[in-house]
Amino acid sequence: MKRAVVTGGTRGIGLACARKLSELGYEVTATFSSDGESAGRAKEILPAVRFVRADVSDEGAVRALFEEVGRLDVLVCNAGVSHFGQVQDVTEEAFDRVFSVNAKGVFLCCKHAVPRMLGEGGAIVAVSSVWGETGGSCESVYSASKGAVLAFCKALAKELAPSNITVNTVSPGVVETGMNARLSEEERRALEEEIPLGRFASPDEVAEAILFLAESRYITGWDLAVNGGFHI
Repeated sequence: MKRAVVTGGTRGIGLACARKLSELGYEVTATFSSDGESAGRAKEILPAVRFVRADVSDEGAVRALFEEVGRLDVLVCNAGVSHFGQVQDVTEEAFDRVFSVNAKGVFLCCKHAVPRMLGEGGAIVAVSSVWGETGGSCESVYSASKGAVLAFCKALAKELAPSNITVNTVSPGVVETGMNARLSEEERRALEEEIPLGRFASPDEVAEAILFLAESRYITGWDLAVNGGFHI
């Protein structure tokens, strides 16, 4: 049976990925950092998926996770945190936290997943963001962290191609997840008007793009935008 790891797998895009991979017959391990309540609900929804507490910014936790999983076919780096605010108000602590999870977390997971893919090959898909592609006002630190994911994965795709390991990214636009719960109705309508398809993406729609890249054996180093035309 093929094995997959999905980080940030108890809600939104991560939970949708865990479900779809499980339905395809993968043995899925999904991680969460601290939200035990969401993990409990996820376990009820997906009893076949193994949910494990692991902070992706902690190398010890990441190493232990992949040692326990063993041989791996697919890694989905989805865990992420957001930060909204003008640059002069961003604390060093907030900056470090965003980069530790969003950028360092991808690096650590890839570092410890790759040895489990060598020999038979595999696929890595990391979740970036439309703001990683274009930059978002009042989200400079978040944008920078997601831009780092794009650059890292392009370089890693070249590095790992001889080992038959593909590395790609998906850059969602605005998605119906808890990360956007802070939006007011007015802000939501304004965003919808900027999206040519006229609505936010569902987590399932982003997960479908992730699985497409995970299952492909001849696409690597690519960023797939899933944004409804928000950025073309």
